[in-house]
Order: sequence, then C-alpha cells, then structure tokens
Amino acid sequence: MTSQLFAVCFGASQPLRLAQFWSGLLDWELEDDPQDGLVLLPSDDTGFRIRVAPSQERKVGQNRMHFDLTSASPEDQRQTVASALALGGQHIDIGQGPEDGHVVLADPEGNEFCVIEPGNKFLADCGFVGALACDGSQAVGYFWSQALGWPLVWDQDQETAIRSPLGGPKLTWGGPPVAPKKGRNRLHFDLAPPAHGDVRAEVERLLSLGATLNDTGRSEARWVAMADPDGNEFRLLTPR
Repeated sequence: MTSQLFAVCFGASQPLRLAQFWSGLLDWELEDDPQDGLVLLPSDDTGFRIRVAPSQERKVGQNRMHFDLTSASPEDQRQTVASALALGGQHIDIGQGPEDGHVVLADPEGNEFCVIEPGNKFLADCGFVGALACDGSQAVGYFWSQALGWPLVWDQDQETAIRSPLGGPKLTWGGPPVAPKKGRNRLHFDLAPPAHGDVRAEVERLLSLGATLNDTGRSEARWVAMADPDGNEFRLLTPR
C-alpha cells in the first residue's frame, strides 16, 4: 500500500476569492473545513480535492505546477476562457506564440493555468482537469510514480507522466532544464498515508525513494513536512 494524493493545495493572500474562482470554474463544491480551511470537492473523477490556505508569501516567477483544462470543441474552449475571465482570471503572456492552440490564463492570485485546445491526443481520455503539469526532472517523475503507486504513462526525452490506475488527471513533468526554485512553492501536494498504515514507516519509505524531511521551523502534529528530489514541498498527513 502507498500514500494517496489527497489534495493539491494553494497558498493565497485572499483564500475565499481564490476558492470561489476555482469552485466556479471547475463546478466543484466549496466547503469550509475548520481544520483544513477552504476545500473544493471534485464533482468528477479527478480523485483529489483542492485546498486553499492563507499565505502571505509573495509569488515569485512562474509556479512549478499548473492545471491543464481540456476542451471538447473550439466553442467549449472559448466558453471556458470566458468563464475564467468573468470569475476574475486574466490572460497572461509566458512566451506562447500565435500558433499555439492553448490559451494561457492566470487566476485572481496570478497562478498560471492553460485551457488546452480540442483534439489534444495526450489528454484525449482525461476529464475537464486533464493534467497537473509540473516543471521537474525525470527523477522526480520516477519518484512520484513510486510514491503514489501510479504507473508511468509517458517516459520519453526525460519527460515523464503518471496517472492513477483509477483514471483522472495526469501528473506530468517537463524534464530539463528545470527552473531554479525561488522560495516556497505556492502549490503543493498533501498525501494521505495508507489506510491503517504506520505513518513513520511511510515516512521512511518516502525517504528511501529520495524525499527529504523539510524543516519548516515549526512543529505541526497534523502532518510531516517533506520535499521531493527536486525540492518541492509536500506534506504527509497524519490521522486525526
């Protein structure tokens, strides 16, 4: 048994505004959890939730991960873009050319995401949340494949992708060059340990795969702070 991807977590200066944006765009239910802050529950086969927590850390450069949203038709893509703009998103330029079919946007906190053009073969069998696209090495793709027990569905030219055996979005890593990390990531993974498993044993397993313990400078009984081989923060939650 392995850990499960429980949530993708956003840090936000205005958590409610950001949560309402993603809830409206994805059509996911928004809940206020006394312990976890604002939580979005999927209405599809995504398999993980989105959590939005307060953070005063300033965004520096592009995020190391972003959502790729799929489109069934050109009109569907236009409608998704229009919905995102109406909810408070904006167009951004990250160097894409006029020949690119995808549309690059940012949410109200400046977090990048893409609305992919119809006919994308790589995401053809995925739902609306097609992928969580990450800037990362081949080694980190291998790490997460083993950490989550998700098979590799792409491994070519140092680019990797994994996907849950149950379906849902793909997690992808673009390979080198990997941009230098600047401060803490605004998005991170929360993992749930195996059911009825030993959290300490799971920590040791993740360390053996290449993770490190991440000293956040504070003690928190509800999770173990860790980082993957590329230095990306993640948390292994402890049972409540």
